[in-house]
Amino acid sequence: MGKVLSLDELRAAREDLRRKGKTFVFTNGCFDILHRGHVEILKEARGLGDALAVGVNSDASMRRLKGQRRPIVPQDDRAAVVAALGSVDFVTVFEDDTPGRVIEVLIPDVLVKGSDYELSEIVGGDTVESAGGRVVRVNLYGEHSTERMFRRIADVYNSGGEEGSR
Repeated sequence: MGKVLSLDELRAAREDLRRKGKTFVFTNGCFDILHRGHVEILKEARGLGDALAVGVNSDASMRRLKGQRRPIVPQDDRAAVVAALGSVDFVTVFEDDTPGRVIEVLIPDVLVKGSDYELSEIVGGDTVESAGGRVVRVNLYGEHSTERMFRRIADVYNSGGEEGSR
């Protein structure tokens, strides 16, 4: 079994961890172009438990949330890149606009989001807390963001500057 799992497979892995008394951490995102901010949040999230699962928005979900020009990177590629990180134990792709249903199925011990979210905005937070878990907001790393990367790429390639050999 690889790291990219269906929700049913992830539920079974989560139940196994629960039986072993292990702390299960969950976070989610689009991860369209992976950057250091993502990596730092995932490392910090992994440090909060014994296993980290990451929910990745499907292509259809991203289009609804971010517009028809997104995603840049297809869901299977985004899931594979996130799964390749040493801090990540499991990845699942979800179709809904929010991870609410995934969180209800998995009931993680710890739910992690970036500090750009208020506690009241974190989908599934109430589910996790009512089951005895906790919601953790981790600090963002510097000024890293996917939108900022897109702007930088557009600036570089629209400036008429040398594009390089590839």
